[in-house]
Amino acid sequence: MPWPQVYAPVAGSAGWSAAAAAVPLAVVFTALAGFRLRAHQAALLALAAAVAVAVAAWGMPARLAILAALHGAAYGLFPVFFIVLSTLFLYNLTVAGGQFEVIRSSLAQVTSDRRIQALLIAFCFGAFIEGAAGFGAPVAIAGATLVGLGFRPFYAASLCLIANTAPVAFGSIGTPIIALAGVMGLNDAGLHKLSAAVGHQLPLISGLVPLYITLIMVGFRRTVEVWPAVATCGITFAACQWYTASALGPYLPDLLSSLAAMGALVLLLKVWRPRTTFRFDHEPPVAPAERRYRLGQVLRGWAPYAALTLVVLLWGTARVKAALNQGTFLLPVPGLDQAITRAAPGPAGAVVAIRAVYKVDLLASTGGGVLLAALLSAAICGLGPRQTAGVFVQTVRALRYPALTIATFLALAYVMNASGMTACLGLWCTRAGRLFPFFAPVLGWLGVFLTGSDTASNVLFGGLQRTAAEQLGLNPILTGAANASGGVMGKMISPQSMAVACAAAGMVGEEAALFRFTLRHSLALLLVVCLLTFAQAYYLPGMIPR
Repeated sequence: MPWPQVYAPVAGSAGWSAAAAAVPLAVVFTALAGFRLRAHQAALLALAAAVAVAVAAWGMPARLAILAALHGAAYGLFPVFFIVLSTLFLYNLTVAGGQFEVIRSSLAQVTSDRRIQALLIAFCFGAFIEGAAGFGAPVAIAGATLVGLGFRPFYAASLCLIANTAPVAFGSIGTPIIALAGVMGLNDAGLHKLSAAVGHQLPLISGLVPLYITLIMVGFRRTVEVWPAVATCGITFAACQWYTASALGPYLPDLLSSLAAMGALVLLLKVWRPRTTFRFDHEPPVAPAERRYRLGQVLRGWAPYAALTLVVLLWGTARVKAALNQGTFLLPVPGLDQAITRAAPGPAGAVVAIRAVYKVDLLASTGGGVLLAALLSAAICGLGPRQTAGVFVQTVRALRYPALTIATFLALAYVMNASGMTACLGLWCTRAGRLFPFFAPVLGWLGVFLTGSDTASNVLFGGLQRTAAEQLGLNPILTGAANASGGVMGKMISPQSMAVACAAAGMVGEEAALFRFTLRHSLALLLVVCLLTFAQAYYLPGMIPR
């Protein structure tokens, strides 16, 4: 007989049951914030707690809990982690082949004005790296580049942390959105709706971030001097992010938006220059010369990412997808598929059996396309098979802990979803009533602050956001998108981001000062997302796909 989910197993009380369901989340937060354990260690402890609570409090058979965990871990490794592995492999190939240095230097040669360099590198280049690699690379690389150009370390670290809010939700070829759609139980059409919903929220922030970081850097008067560059950068990025997230899905918004903003700035500087060239007081009057590359070298440097963009676009076309789907397999999970029943809350709720099916689409998956682009990039970069294999092994070794973290967090989410704990928490959150859309982004912000990952935050709270929205008669696509959009505002203050930024800028030990500086900006931007989500829920519902 299938095992039936229940929503209030602890003394028949919704409150006590929600408190029990929150134990795994409390374990994550305590392990990360209190004991400062690493993310994969905290995730393993939380998974053990989730299985224990599911068995002891919910009465879930241990066999089903373990199978749900294995199903979630498998989904975490493929397709979610496979995308991360493929994108970082491509990035490492460009570093090994010298193409990445050409990209970095070509940007530094565009202008010697520090304000425009901050727009190009902290904002545009950082967003490009977020889309191509993610997982701490944007802040580390962009921060180190700014310091190398002459920025003070504190400025470099803080500007890169704040600028990195714009692209995080679509990082690593859309990994956070893909993971969120997975735990929310959305199909491909739902994934694109979710992407569009985030694309109708974040661009309103992205368009302001260039102005925001320039004001922080030089103040109002000096910002007015470069307003054409600030406006061009912000408007181009926001418009492209809005369009690509809505029309193309979650895979390319970061890459295409950052390239469009870079290109718009370069074209602007062909016809306009600021009246004065801004440099910091501590710098010499003449900037050190960057190595200059020929046009052919610059084009070859950017070629791997052009290949990535083309392959991902090709993979999204109906004809190619249909052909590649011939090699797709749907595998019901033995012992778990339809072994659990869920009843809609209420005395007459319909009872349905929960499907547990693992999709294997190595060829058709986005990760498969990115891997092909990476192999093409190896040839572009002039790397032989042995060097390419060495870079791949190095990438796998560097990602062993992130792989464990992603797999474990997905296992945790699947156990909580299968047992009914997520539904219990979602029902309890409906007590916020009409105000729930306002607080939905706060959950994502809190999750990213503690885990350092929008992917992990989306996995933790995606199911909760869906359940709460459905019970309140709200669009679950809205609250899911709010989790992702609110989460990115917590990225700049997460301990992991602080550590990466300080290490890259050469200011290890100053994390507390950097946290105090960025906290107020994080809260201010979070408030904007909260107000926007509330407005979209009740006054602008047409902005969110249904």
